[in-house]
Amino acid sequence: MPSVLPDGEPVPEDGALPATALAGAERRPLGFYLHVPYCATRCGYCDFNTYTASELRGSGGVLASRDNYAELVAEEVRLARKVLGDDPRPVRTVFVGGGTPTLLAAADLGRMLGTIREEFGLAEEAEITTEANPESVDPQYLAELREAGFNRISFGMQSARQHVLKVLDRTHTPGRPEACVTEARAAGFDHVNLDLIYGTPGESDADWRASLEAALGAGPDHVSAYALIVEEGTQLARRIRRGEVPMTDDDVHADRYLIAEETLSAAGFTWYEVSNWATSPGARCRHNELYWRGADWWGAGPGAHSHVGGVRWWNVKHPGAYAQALGEGRSPGAGRELLSGEERRVERILLELRLAEGCPLDLLRPAGTAAAARALEDGLLEPEPYGRGRAVLTLRGRLLADAVVRDLVD
Repeated sequence: MPSVLPDGEPVPEDGALPATALAGAERRPLGFYLHVPYCATRCGYCDFNTYTASELRGSGGVLASRDNYAELVAEEVRLARKVLGDDPRPVRTVFVGGGTPTLLAAADLGRMLGTIREEFGLAEEAEITTEANPESVDPQYLAELREAGFNRISFGMQSARQHVLKVLDRTHTPGRPEACVTEARAAGFDHVNLDLIYGTPGESDADWRASLEAALGAGPDHVSAYALIVEEGTQLARRIRRGEVPMTDDDVHADRYLIAEETLSAAGFTWYEVSNWATSPGARCRHNELYWRGADWWGAGPGAHSHVGGVRWWNVKHPGAYAQALGEGRSPGAGRELLSGEERRVERILLELRLAEGCPLDLLRPAGTAAAARALEDGLLEPEPYGRGRAVLTLRGRLLADAVVRDLVD
């Protein structure tokens, strides 16, 4: 969750949505994202809306601490129930992210989930995920999460090499994420993901291969692998600017991606989104698929983003301001935008083209259609799906996904 919020029109104090946003809602999946903004330490590459203090005070002396955070999120879930009215949809996915959600007690995460269950109901076989820092959980904590209803967990591994973790300011020790996978399986988790980052300054091809092999050896059924993005304003960006560490170039990122595809495919993983691989369709992250397919989700927590029926909004960033708004019976929304039909068309291309199923060619305007034909000739789109009316990236196309998207939406 990036720390910089966009501009937008004001959100009504009661959070009310225009009638157009709720029209046909019963045909769209509904999910919840719950943001926990607390971290024990700040990683040098992180630009997310997170805070290291255990207690933060906002204007008017409103407290937003770890101790009362679960109740604040529960209050926003109750607000969501009022805004969505008699919406009959049970929630299909819940994703708790951060920050480090597992700095909260497992009972608190269960309480937030319980409020969603009470207010909306959970679909049969709903996917319930939390992110976790490897050093913030133990077997007892994981057992408590599973008992509370979580059935999927995502551990931030990033790398198996200590010197790479040090550049990223990650505090866990090599080997701990792999042990967490074993502990999560023993606790009864159905699905386990490991997050990896490639392209860290000082990382070699051998380091990256070692990280992939260590991750696979742990036995997850899902792996996410992201190229390091150096965001302005972060400690890592300042270190690179001072010349303390080198910057990895795009060619290195491409080489690392090819290594990931080769290694993960050989181990029985299949890509289903440019940066995500799973051992089976059932192991995919259904919550993220909900984002990529433009479904509805409510984001609760400071800085959280939501989308319902073409209306996108975002909450105030600071936990104190978030607590104050809810305490005064107001929506914590900081701004919103109503997406036009053209904006929604462009977003579908941007997001769906990243998926293994690709996007329909009939979404494209004439210039985009011509660009797709050129991409096919250049080996960036798969011929067989193209013949069926879909734009699906080849492996080379995945390496150039951003450029292909720009051409297709022009």
